[in-house]
Amino acid sequence: MGMVADRKTGGRNGEGSYSWGFGSLIRRKQVDSVHLRREAHTQLARKLSAVDLVAIGVGATIGAGVYILVGTVAREHSGPALTISFLIAGIAAALSAFCYAELACRCPSAGSAYHYTYICVGEGFAWLIGWALILEYTIGSSAVARGITPNLALFFGGEEKLPAFLARHTIPGLGIVVDPCAAVLILIVTVLLCIGIKESTLAQTIVTTVNVSALLFIIIAGGYLGFKTGWIGYEIPSGYFTFGVNGMLTGSAIVFFSYIGFDSVSSTAEEVKNPQRDLPLGIALALLICCILYMLVSVIIVGLVPYYDLDPDTPISSAFASYGVQWAVYIITAGAVTALCSSLLGSLLPQPRVLMAMARDGLLPSFFSDINECTLVPVKSTITTGVFAAALAFFMDVSQLAGMVSVGTLLAFTTVAVSVLILRYVPPDVVPLPSSLQKSIDSMSSRCSGNIQETNDNNLKDLAGSFGSKGDALLRNPLIEKGVVAQDVQKEQMRRKIAAWAITLLCVGVLILASSASAEFLPSILRFTLCGVGGVLLLCSLIVLACIEQDDARHGFGHTGGFICPFVPFLPAACILVNTYLLIDLGAATWIRVSVWLVIGALVYIFYSRKHSSLLNAVYVPSAYANEIYRSSSASVA
Repeated sequence: MGMVADRKTGGRNGEGSYSWGFGSLIRRKQVDSVHLRREAHTQLARKLSAVDLVAIGVGATIGAGVYILVGTVAREHSGPALTISFLIAGIAAALSAFCYAELACRCPSAGSAYHYTYICVGEGFAWLIGWALILEYTIGSSAVARGITPNLALFFGGEEKLPAFLARHTIPGLGIVVDPCAAVLILIVTVLLCIGIKESTLAQTIVTTVNVSALLFIIIAGGYLGFKTGWIGYEIPSGYFTFGVNGMLTGSAIVFFSYIGFDSVSSTAEEVKNPQRDLPLGIALALLICCILYMLVSVIIVGLVPYYDLDPDTPISSAFASYGVQWAVYIITAGAVTALCSSLLGSLLPQPRVLMAMARDGLLPSFFSDINECTLVPVKSTITTGVFAAALAFFMDVSQLAGMVSVGTLLAFTTVAVSVLILRYVPPDVVPLPSSLQKSIDSMSSRCSGNIQETNDNNLKDLAGSFGSKGDALLRNPLIEKGVVAQDVQKEQMRRKIAAWAITLLCVGVLILASSASAEFLPSILRFTLCGVGGVLLLCSLIVLACIEQDDARHGFGHTGGFICPFVPFLPAACILVNTYLLIDLGAATWIRVSVWLVIGALVYIFYSRKHSSLLNAVYVPSAYANEIYRSSSASVA
C-alpha cells in the first residue's frame, strides 16, 4: 500500500538498464497537464475553431488525386462500382478517425500520433512514428509542389509558354530537371505559415473553398448532362460490378489513400480554442465532406462515360469534352491547382509541430522547439521544413518515392489504434516526474509508509460498508482484512496482465494474417495455414478483451469530457487489421527505401535522442500520488 518511487532510468546518474538498455524504448511520458509549466512565450496561440479545423482537414485530404484516380481505378479495378469503392474506403478511414478523435481529446498537444504513442506505447515506438512522419510530410509536400507546375501550365497554353523563371529546365551534363515553380510555391507557403496559424488557416479556407466549388460544379453540371442524355455509362452489358467484388475491394484499397490528410487536424490540437469539442467535430466533418464529394463525383463521371472509355490521365475533363463542354476544362484545372495548393498547405502545416513536440521531449535539438513571441508559431521549425522541402522539390523528381508517403500515415494509424486499446485496458499507472522533485517524492514516500495502517483501516471500513450486515465480521477479523485487500490487488494485477497479453497477441495475429494474405508466392496450404493461425489469435484475443473489464483509470486519464471511441475493442482491432494489410501491400521496393530512412532514424535515436530525452533521469511514481507531490513541492517553494 505504500508508495514506491522508481527511478526507471537506473539511479541518480541515469546509467542503469533503463537508460542504456531496451527499457528506454518503452518509457512513457505524462499527458501534458497544468503541472508541466512552460513559459508564456513557448505556448502556441489558441485561435482555431471547428470551422478552421474542417477547412484544414478537407484541404489536406482532397488533393488532385481525385481528378485522376476516378479514371484509373474505374478502368482497371472497380468499373461502375467505383462509388462503392469510395464508400468502403471512407468507412475504413473512419475507423482511424474514431481513434484519433478520442486521443486528440484526451491528449490535446502538438505532435499528433507521435504524442499519443509516446504517452501510451513508449519512447522508442514514438520516435519511429515521428521519424516516419517527417519523411511523409517532406516527400509529400515536394511531390505535391512538383505536380502543380504541369497543371498551372494549362492556363498558359502549355509548359513551353510558362515564364522562364517558373518553367522546368534540365541541367546540362547532369540530366537533372529542376522545377523553380515548385520551390517558389513551397517558400510562399512557408512564409504564410510563419505569419500565424489564423492567417494560414484563412488562406487554406479560401483555397479549399475554390477546390470544393470546382467539385460541386462537376457534380451539378455533370448531373444535368447525365439526366439529359440518360446516363449511358451505366447502360453496359457487364453490369454494375464489372470486375466483381474482388475488383471493387481492390479499388477500395487504392482510393483509401485519397482519404489520408484528416490526421493533420490533430496536429493543431494545441492551437484549438475548445479541443474537447472542436477536434472530434473537425475530424468527423472533414472526413464526411470528403467522402460525400468523392462518391458524388464518381457517380457522375462513370455515369457520363462508360468506364472503359475514361481517359486515365484526365478523366473528368475528357468526360465533359465528350459532351462538347470544352470550356469546363478551365474550371476543372482551377480545381486541380487549388487542390494541390491546399494539399501543400496541409503537408507543410503538421511537420513543424511534430518537430517541435519531439524537441520538447529532448529527442531533437531544442532549436526546433522555439516559438516566435510575435506570431506564436514554431518559426524555426517551419523555415527549416520549408527550405528542405523546397530544395527537394527543386532538384528531384520525387514521384518514384510517392509510395513512401503512405508508410508514415499507415504506421501512425496503426499505433493510434493500439494506443486506444492500451488506454482502455492497461493505461499507464505510473507517472514520470523530474528529478528536481526528489525531495518531495522521498517525503511523500516516508509519509505514506508511516500512514500505511491508517490507509488500510480506511479502505477496510469502506469495503466493510459495501457488505452491509456482513461488514461487522470483516472489521473484527484482521485476517479477512489482509486477504480481501491482497485479493483485490492481485485480481487487478492479473486483469492487467491478461489484457496486456491479449493486446500483444492481437497485434501478432493481425501481422500473421495480413502477411500471409498478401504473400501470394507462398504455397496454398502454407498460406491458408498461416491465415488460420493469425485469424485464431486475432479472434481469441478479441474474445478475451471483450470479456474482461476495461480499466477504471481510463475515466480520469488525460483530459476528460471529450469524445469516446465506440465499439472497443472491435473498432480499433479492425483499424489495426486494415492498416497493417495496406502497409504490407505497399510492396518490397517501397519498404526497402523506407528501411534506409528508418535505419538512419535508429542511429540518430541511439547516439543522440536516447541520451538527451527529457525522461533520462525521470523518477516514476504511482499516478495517485503525483498531484500530491506537485502540491507539496509548490508549498515548499512558497
